[in-house]
Amino acid sequence: MKCQSYDSFFDVFANRTRMKIIESLMEKEKCVSDICSHIGEEQSKVSHNLRVLQKCHFIERKAEGKRRVYSLNTVTIKPLMKMVETHVRTHCRKACWVKT
Repeated sequence: MKCQSYDSFFDVFANRTRMKIIESLMEKEKCVSDICSHIGEEQSKVSHNLRVLQKCHFIERKAEGKRRVYSLNTVTIKPLMKMVETHVRTHCRKACWVKT
């Protein structure tokens, strides 16, 4: 059954900035400034995309004093990304490992 939620879910994967954020958070949890440095994007762009990721529960946010620390949803998104990586390494080697 297709609904707008499916569109929202797959829109996340179609956005390169959001994917860079997800890839960055696969390593470890990070604050906004660390994410910005790691992916090479401006804070306003990263913050906007973090809100989208949070709305669809791809990421979680916790307060550490004045800082907000972001991490991947460990129940669904982190395992999903590991499955995607396995699929890509197994079936898309030549096409997918070229840096764009």
